[in-house]
Amino acid sequence: MRLDVVTIFPEYLDPLDVSLVGKARARGQLDVHVHDLREWTYDRHNTVDDTPYGGGPGMVMKTDPWGEALDAALADGYESGAHGPVMVVPTPSGRPFTQELAVELAERPWLIFTPARYEGIDRRVMDEYATRMPVYEVSIGDYVLAGGEAAVLVITEAVARLLPGVLGNAESHRDDSFAPGDMANLLEGPVYTKPPQWRGRGIPEVLLSGHHGKIARWRRDEALRRTTLNRPDLIERCEASGFDKKDRETLSILGWSPTPDGRFWRRPPAVEE
Repeated sequence: MRLDVVTIFPEYLDPLDVSLVGKARARGQLDVHVHDLREWTYDRHNTVDDTPYGGGPGMVMKTDPWGEALDAALADGYESGAHGPVMVVPTPSGRPFTQELAVELAERPWLIFTPARYEGIDRRVMDEYATRMPVYEVSIGDYVLAGGEAAVLVITEAVARLLPGVLGNAESHRDDSFAPGDMANLLEGPVYTKPPQWRGRGIPEVLLSGHHGKIARWRRDEALRRTTLNRPDLIERCEASGFDKKDRETLSILGWSPTPDGRFWRRPPAVEE
């Protein structure tokens, strides 16, 4: 996979040299190119922004530097044999970034990130490049950052770990929170390692039993328990048919009941008279 990032703060992307992403780069699994947007400015102040049409606070990133930078990144990529580019625009106005979207992006051979600053990039840039490639406007959460570089790091790490050979154990991401399949709408439960006792705290006996079926059931129940506690909205939008008999029994114990339309609702706690 080839990754291009156009930014006014190239040093912000230094973490792409460490951990799993850094190792993937060293092995040639990721070909990362970070471009300084100011290289495509021509005034003495290297200006990349201007006041917004229509008035209002803040500044808007200009079309010309972005257009020239993206054209250069595309030309370089095509010359190096890359194909199938996709533009990823980090913005709080975008679609939510999910594990499902990470899987989708991991199947793309070339991602071009455009992290903005100030009030964002002139809309005409996205409209122009949408005629040349798919453009994904992506939000990593319901909050606003000073710029999109942190979002690039988040998205890159989520995507890179899904690439073949990046994780030491290819099965590692199968049971992740939100992983496609049985975990698509669940949070992963708690995990434990040695020693078996720490400061008077042990680990669940089932994990020492060696009984794979019971362990799998315990992990599933804990995933259901954690999801109902921290993200009940995930349970509410699930179809009841997606849960087996044991799942439904666990959800019932946790205070959930199926609805006539095939979903779940949380029963109010009983009130003692």
